[in-house]
Amino acid sequence: MASSKDPAGTQALTLVTTPQDHRIAWLAALAIAIHVAESALPSPLPGAKPGLANVVTLAVLYHYGWRAAAWVTLLRVLVGSLLIGTFLTPTFMLSAAGAAAGLAALALGSRIPGMGPVGLGLMAAQAHMAGQFFCAHALFIPHEGLFALLPVLMTLAAGFGLASGLIVQSMLPALQRSRTQRQPPQTSQAPQPPQAP
Repeated sequence: MASSKDPAGTQALTLVTTPQDHRIAWLAALAIAIHVAESALPSPLPGAKPGLANVVTLAVLYHYGWRAAAWVTLLRVLVGSLLIGTFLTPTFMLSAAGAAAGLAALALGSRIPGMGPVGLGLMAAQAHMAGQFFCAHALFIPHEGLFALLPVLMTLAAGFGLASGLIVQSMLPALQRSRTQRQPPQTSQAPQPPQAP
């Protein structure tokens, strides 16, 4: 952030951005658009959505690293909830809990050697669903009968995570080409997710 004085003598702040900031903003906008569109889909069970915005998060993880993926996720949850009118509602809290759990799983999973996008997608989806479930149980529905839904929800999450991981797996060649166009040539290896901080 830089500051300068205008002709009237008042001080103006100028926000300096980088090309990566612009890319992250575009990717966050894409994730937000998917999140908002997905909120209009009917759901057979509460919380059972495909989570297609997580494809963007996984792709950002591979392309820009965990911190960028965390920014995209944070912006998606905050701005998406503002756009659909759920900010600070139970829906927002469930979404935030799931996103935090999913990001924690991605941070751990990205440290496992050889973990690919399918494994990361499965881990993140399972953690996301578990985060939402236990938040719902702790804050909104503290009834033991809720646990009868857990196997069904975790099975759905596994299917959605598998789908997200497969989509990102199919995107890896394009992501690798894009990465090599921005960097000097390196030895050819299968792309690995960047290590979490």
